[in-house]
Amino acid sequence: MSQQDGPGHRRVLIALVAIGMTTFVQLYYPQALIPALSRDFEVDASQAALTISGATIGLAVAALGWSWTADRIGRARAMTIAILAAAAIGLVLPFVTSFPVLVLLRVGQGIALGGTPALALAYLDEQVSRRVAMAAAATYISGTVVGGLVGRLIAAPVADVSDWRVAALVAGVVSALGAAVAVIALPRERSRPATARSRPAGVWPGMVANLTNPAQLALYAQGFLLMGAQVAVFNYLGYRLELEPFDLPPSLTAVIFLAGLSGAVSARLAATLAGRFGRRRVLLASSLTMVAGAALTIPDRLASVLIGLLLFATAYFAAHSIASGWVGPMATSGVAQATSLYTLFYYAGSSLFGWLGGLAFAAGWTGTATMVIAIVLIAFAAARTLLPGTANEISAQTPPKTYAAPR
Repeated sequence: MSQQDGPGHRRVLIALVAIGMTTFVQLYYPQALIPALSRDFEVDASQAALTISGATIGLAVAALGWSWTADRIGRARAMTIAILAAAAIGLVLPFVTSFPVLVLLRVGQGIALGGTPALALAYLDEQVSRRVAMAAAATYISGTVVGGLVGRLIAAPVADVSDWRVAALVAGVVSALGAAVAVIALPRERSRPATARSRPAGVWPGMVANLTNPAQLALYAQGFLLMGAQVAVFNYLGYRLELEPFDLPPSLTAVIFLAGLSGAVSARLAATLAGRFGRRRVLLASSLTMVAGAALTIPDRLASVLIGLLLFATAYFAAHSIASGWVGPMATSGVAQATSLYTLFYYAGSSLFGWLGGLAFAAGWTGTATMVIAIVLIAFAAARTLLPGTANEISAQTPPKTYAAPR
C-alpha cells in the first residue's frame, strides 16, 4: 500500500508540502493584517483578531468530522475537497465589505482547512515506507512552518504599500496555486474499508478514556494554554509596534514573525534534553522561559521586546514539541483519539486567547502580556501537579509521534 522511494514517494512529498504551506498561509496571513483590518472596518483589536480565531475554531471543530469523512471517501479525496474549498473561499475574502461576513467566511475557511492537518500525516504514514516516514513527516511539518511565515511576511509588506484587500488577494492567489500543485501531485491511495475503530461509535470510548486521564488532561491544558499564549503574543505585538513609542511600519513589524524559525532548533533541542533529563523537567523549564520572555516584552525598549519575543517563541516551540509528543505514549487506549483531542484543545486555545488577548490589549500591551504570563503559569502548575516525574515517565526515550492523526 505504500509508495516506494521513487516517483510515487516524491509526488507524495511534493503534494503534502504544498498542502502544508497552503493551509498555513491561509490560516495565519491575517495575523499580519490585524491593525489594517481594525482601521478599515472600524473595529477594535479583539474584534479584528476574530479573523484568526474564527478560522482556528472552525479548524478545531471540523478535524474529527474530516477524519470520519476520509474513512468513507479516502484521505486523498477528502484532502483535495478540503484544500480546494479553502482556496475558493480565500479568493472571495478580499472583496467582502462586511466585517461579520468576513469572520463567517473565515470560520468556513477554517472548517475546510480542518481536513488537511487532520489527514495529511495519517495519509503520509500509510503511503511511504517506514524507512523514510519520519523524514517525510519532518518535511511536511517544515512546509507548515514555512507556510505560516510566508503568509505573514507576504501580507504585511503588501498591505503597507497598498491595503489589506490586495494583501489578502495575493495570499489567496498563492494559496490557490499551492492547492493546484497539491491536487495535481497527490497520488490516490488504495481504497480501504472503514473499521469499527474509525466509525463514530468506535471513537467515543477512546475519547472518554483520554478525557478521564488526569495526566492526559494536563497535556491538553498545555496545548490549550500555551498555544493560546503564543497566538495572543503574535496577534497583538505587531499592533503594539505600530503604535507609539515604536511607530514601526507594517513591513518592519512583520519581521517579528521570523522568531517562529527558532522552533526548528528548539524543538529538536527539547527532544534531546528530554531524553537526558525527562520530558516533565524540559516542559516545566520551557514554560518558565516563556514567562521570562513575555516579561521582557513589557518595557518600551525595542531591544528588550525583540529579545523577549525570541526567548518566548523558542521556549514555546520546545514546550509544544514535548507536550504533543507525549500525548501518544501517555494514552493507555485510543491513541488516535488522544492526538485528535490534543489538536482540538490546541486550536481551541488559539481561538479563545487569541480573542481575549485583544480585550486585555485595551489596557495596553502590559494587559496582554500579563494575561499571557498568567495562562502560562497555569499551564506550568497543571504540568507540575499532574504529569509524572522522570522516574515514572511513560517511555521517556520514545520518539514523539509527530505524525499521528485522528482516524
